[in-house]
Amino acid sequence: MTPDLGHLAAAPIGPIAPQAGAAILSVWRRRVSRMVAGMVHHIEVWVPDLKRAVGSWGWLLEALGYAVFQDWPDGRSWRLGETYLVLEQSPAMTADRHERLRPGLNHLAFHAGSRERVDELVAGAVAHGWVVMFPERHPYAGGEQHYAAYLENEDGFEVELVG
Repeated sequence: MTPDLGHLAAAPIGPIAPQAGAAILSVWRRRVSRMVAGMVHHIEVWVPDLKRAVGSWGWLLEALGYAVFQDWPDGRSWRLGETYLVLEQSPAMTADRHERLRPGLNHLAFHAGSRERVDELVAGAVAHGWVVMFPERHPYAGGEQHYAAYLENEDGFEVELVG
């Protein structure tokens, strides 16, 4: 469903020529129409050590095609399409490690592309603070028909890379 933006077409555009204003509005409408209700807008992950998290998460996100989106003293975000992921070291945190087995987030799963790409990411993961979980069953820890890598970083966060 495309959002109703008709009220914007009648809004004053200011000193921009009407043709340019219409072109800008058309581009904006196409962008908004790609945003589907229910699509993830962003995910915010609180981390105990931003520098360490940027080393592991930043490498992985950039290897998956994300680009740095925002950067401030206590956080950084990466964006892919219309979705972004935020890492923040908040003074309001009440623990110093994520525990995936408690209520809350267990893991984030990313499409990695091909099986070969999963293998490439696993090969680089250790140098960036990740360890392979369930190594005795890798890459079929999720079942014989599910080719994936399950990685955990030093702060206890798990990601699944699906091929």
